[in-house]
Amino acid sequence: MPFRMSGYIPFGTPIVVGLLLPNQTLASTVFWQWLNQSHNACVNYANRNATKPSPASKFIQGYLGAVISAVSIAVGLNVLVQKANKFTPATRLLVQRFVPFPAVASANICNVVLMRYGELEEGIDVLDGDGNLVGSSKIAARHALLETALTRVVLPMPVLVLPPIVMSMLEKTALLQARPRLLLPVQSLVCLAAFGLALPLAISLFPQMSEIETSQLEPEIARATSSRTVVYNKGL
Repeated sequence: MPFRMSGYIPFGTPIVVGLLLPNQTLASTVFWQWLNQSHNACVNYANRNATKPSPASKFIQGYLGAVISAVSIAVGLNVLVQKANKFTPATRLLVQRFVPFPAVASANICNVVLMRYGELEEGIDVLDGDGNLVGSSKIAARHALLETALTRVVLPMPVLVLPPIVMSMLEKTALLQARPRLLLPVQSLVCLAAFGLALPLAISLFPQMSEIETSQLEPEIARATSSRTVVYNKGL
C-alpha cells in the first residue's frame, strides 16, 4: 500500500511536512530528501510499465542514482541560499522554504528516468485497437517517461509552493502567535489539503493508456499493423 497511488497521500504527507520544516540543518535536509526520494523511487518502480522483467540490480542502481541526485540538488540549493549575504534573515528564511520545490521537482525527473531506465533500453509493448500486441517500442518508452516525468514536476508544485505561502500568512495570526505548538499540526493539515489537490491533478494530465500514431514509431512497428494509432501503458 505505501507504494500505490492510493497510498501516496497518507504515506507521503509526513515526508512533505518534514521537507517544509523551517530552519533546516544540513543533516535534516539530507534526511528528508533521502526519505522523500526513497519513497518516490519505490512508487515509480511499483507503478512502471512492467511488461518486461526488471532485475534487482537495475532497481538498486536507479535508486542510488535518484537519491544521490536529489540530495545533491537540495543541499546545493540550501548552501547557496545560506551564503547569499544580500538577503535579510526574513527573506533568507522565506527563500529556504521554497528551496524544496526546485530540488524535489528536478530530482523527481532524475528519479523517474533512473528507476525506469530499463524501459528506454528494451522498449515497452504497444497494442492495436483490439488489444493485440504489435511490438516493443523504445520511442513509445521515451514518450511514457516524458509524460510521467512531467506529472512529477506538476505534483510537488501545489504541495511545496502553497503551504509556505499559506503558513507565512497564518503564522501572523493572533491564534498561532499565542499558541506556537499549533504550528506543526496546522502545517500538516495545510500540506495534506495541498497534496489531496495536487495528486489527482497531476495524474490526470495524461491517460495511463496513451495513444500514439504508428508513423511516429519504429518502421518495423508501422509495418506490423494497419492501425493508424497504437496504445501503450505509460505507468503512473
